Amino acid sequence: MAEMGSKGVTAGKIASNVQKKLTRAQEKVLQKLGKADETKDEQFEQCVQNFNKQLTEGTRLQKDLRTYLASVKAMHEASKKLSECLQEVYEPEWPGRDEANKIAENNDLLWMDYHQKLVDQALLTMDTYLGQFPDIKSRIAKRGRKLVDYDSARHHYESLQTAKKKDEAKIAKAEEELIKAQKVFEEMNVDLQEELPSLWNSRVGFYVNTFQSIAGLEENFHKEMSKLNQNLNDVLVSLEKQHGSNTFTVKAQPSDSAPDKGNKSPSPPPDGSPAATPEIRVNHEPEPAGGASPGATIPKSPSQPAEASEVVGGAQEPGETAASEAASSSLPAVVVETFSATVNGAVEGSSGTGRLDLPPGFMFKVQAQHDYTATDTDELQLKAGDVVLVIPFQNPEEQDEGWLMGVKESDWNQHKELEKCRGVFPENFTERVQ
Repeated sequence: MAEMGSKGVTAGKIASNVQKKLTRAQEKVLQKLGKADETKDEQFEQCVQNFNKQLTEGTRLQKDLRTYLASVKAMHEASKKLSECLQEVYEPEWPGRDEANKIAENNDLLWMDYHQKLVDQALLTMDTYLGQFPDIKSRIAKRGRKLVDYDSARHHYESLQTAKKKDEAKIAKAEEELIKAQKVFEEMNVDLQEELPSLWNSRVGFYVNTFQSIAGLEENFHKEMSKLNQNLNDVLVSLEKQHGSNTFTVKAQPSDSAPDKGNKSPSPPPDGSPAATPEIRVNHEPEPAGGASPGATIPKSPSQPAEASEVVGGAQEPGETAASEAASSSLPAVVVETFSATVNGAVEGSSGTGRLDLPPGFMFKVQAQHDYTATDTDELQLKAGDVVLVIPFQNPEEQDEGWLMGVKESDWNQHKELEKCRGVFPENFTERVQ
């Protein structure tokens, strides 16, 4: 019997909730059609707008802060590998080896301490700040539902009072329900009217404390890192002084486009050197017996073995044959190397393949230079070396600065479904490759 009673209570509660939803839906339809007035509170609506703006700004700050922390971690790894490289090349007999190793250890500890303090003093504070928003957002939504209930009860009571045949019992019951609905709504409304402005004003102090903490931690970090770098520089200067005679001077190399000093042409290399003998790559096929090849031939040099004279495949224009013969007659011995087979006048492999099957809107490719751990469901998890196909945002207004939308090439080749594979990722963790 107790079980049946419990089921009866549950069924009754479900029925009551369904009836409430139907009543609310009906009331909203009447309000939209203008057949029922709606209780308005412009001051509260402004508070709700401020709340939504504050939540959006806080969520973005949290996301950017996590990206910053991921960058600090990646920079720590890069700095650690650079220090390890120095330790490997620093030979045991060189002076200052122990000091260099100690500096590398302190460098590693300094990065770890900086990252941990950012987590403790900025990220955890940020998480606590945003932790209060879900509950308030839920209460705002509930307050909206109770307001609809209040309007519905008020309209029901007014309709019974204005009816031609008045039923005092129904009127009394409707009045009781109206008073109850009004009381529930006003209790929630008063609490939110006090909390929302207070929460909105608290954002200033929170932003100040957060950015002051980050700025102070970064300032101290760079001060300590500067000292370590100065100590490392002193060690290397000492090494240079003791081995000064073996100093390697790096000379600037002129670019290909820059003219030589004095507009002097470089001296030609001596005959017989690799630079003086141009490399001619021809098809390694015997000349057909009893006739000349349809292609141009390279005349034999007196010092050239008979096998070196080969036929260059491919048809030529009438004027090109004489030009090629004149040019080849002045060449010294040629280097014979099979480069590619000629088939029907076209080099093998010259025919291109079809376009790769790329996602709609594909713009370019990037490659992850560092690992990135996704912090939200709409982000991509990246490993160094992953290739990502970048595509545009469906709504450009949703794109945050420094973030791109894309799909990992491996996922796209496997699934061909953007909805399952695409996500956002920080641009500064990648490098464009195409």
